[in-house]
Amino acid sequence: MIFGNLASKLSETMRKFRGKTRVTEKDVKDLMREVRLALLEADVNYKVVKDFTKTVGEKAVGSSVLEGLNPGQQVVKIVNDELKELLGGKEAKLDLGRTPPNIIMMVGLQGAGKTTASAKLALMLKKQNKKPLLAAADIYRPAAVKQLEVLGGQIQVPVYTAPAGTNPVDIAKGAREKAVRGLNDVVIVDTAGRLEIDDVLMDELENIKKAVNPSEILLVVDAMTGQNAANVAVAFNEKLDISGVVLSKLDSDTRGGAALSVAQMTGKPIKFASMGEKLNEFEVFHPDRMAGRILGMGDVLSLIEQAEQMYDEKEARELEKKIRQQTFTLDDFLGQLRQIKKMGGIGKLLGMMPGVAGQIREEDIDESAMVKTEAIICSMTMKERRNPQILNAGRRKRIAAGSGTTVQDVNTLMRQFEQMRDMMKKLNGPGGKKLPGGLRGGFKGGFKGGNGFPF
Repeated sequence: MIFGNLASKLSETMRKFRGKTRVTEKDVKDLMREVRLALLEADVNYKVVKDFTKTVGEKAVGSSVLEGLNPGQQVVKIVNDELKELLGGKEAKLDLGRTPPNIIMMVGLQGAGKTTASAKLALMLKKQNKKPLLAAADIYRPAAVKQLEVLGGQIQVPVYTAPAGTNPVDIAKGAREKAVRGLNDVVIVDTAGRLEIDDVLMDELENIKKAVNPSEILLVVDAMTGQNAANVAVAFNEKLDISGVVLSKLDSDTRGGAALSVAQMTGKPIKFASMGEKLNEFEVFHPDRMAGRILGMGDVLSLIEQAEQMYDEKEARELEKKIRQQTFTLDDFLGQLRQIKKMGGIGKLLGMMPGVAGQIREEDIDESAMVKTEAIICSMTMKERRNPQILNAGRRKRIAAGSGTTVQDVNTLMRQFEQMRDMMKKLNGPGGKKLPGGLRGGFKGGFKGGNGFPF
């Protein structure tokens, strides 16, 4: 879960403070101590932590807060606002306002994920009705050109390549010329990286910049490297004057040190977050939403946006109709499981839900429960999925053998599926707006120690 450790600590601290009806300077000082420790443990740069806690502390002891009606909530708001500023303040859009083709240089160290991020960005722009062209300018890493060609083929975006031995500067210029001929409005140049920053790398990147005059220079940094990512960003910014940052592998970053240090130390915004291996797992970075996730307030807007991408209006209406008419089947449920997997799994969704984000640890989530459930349903015939009442002992034994599970697992799934259908009946009945008592635990079955059912 994104920033899992940091979110868990800060959200718990904020939760205790939010209910305070009276706040003293000592309370604020104690709060700042806990926040400082949490940020340092998250590998946030020391100077960034020092400035952040100083600013929050000064604002939190103001008379308007200490004498307010809800001082605890006001202090939490101050922490949230300053955290948002620490992450960049507001969403930073790509500068694509020049005469086409606009050039985007993707730079960074080797292994940061530049090639994958380049393809992900191309796919995002394609969905926005742009016509991108990928340029393979990494001539040093083995198979880098082939990797970009494969990714370009998957998203149906053309890739410009040049004969072996061609200078990266000439590759970038050749890509621009091809874009003019092919009417491509954006060229994404995948440049080479090194294991560490050196003069040869920087000279090459500076020469590419001079040759094609990019509208954007995006630095891709590995979020998992924590504070070191911020140091890398500072070095690249001093040489190239980058326009923004792409945080890669953000879904694996449980600390948050990179995200909370990069923008502050470079003065340049984080523009995108790259998460997961799928090419559609690439998001615009929203500082306000990310601050909400870190403090356990959730990120409902991103959750809605992802759901809208996965569901069309017709499908949503049909699903609503089935729920209202109480004809929701195991086959429908299987479809919903697969949609959740496309959206990143239970862990990612929980991290966006208010009241849940920051309360659940990565190790508490058992994503394998979804795999088990899917296997059981897939071992049923279509008739059994649509009419689960026909599942006698013999059928359940066959399904368990076919799915590599036990009869007890099958029984558990069927029992909870019936509970879910009963819940739907009550929700659709007169005055039925609350979940039945036994299901108020929400996602219990998807956590370790639960019963294997993902909801």
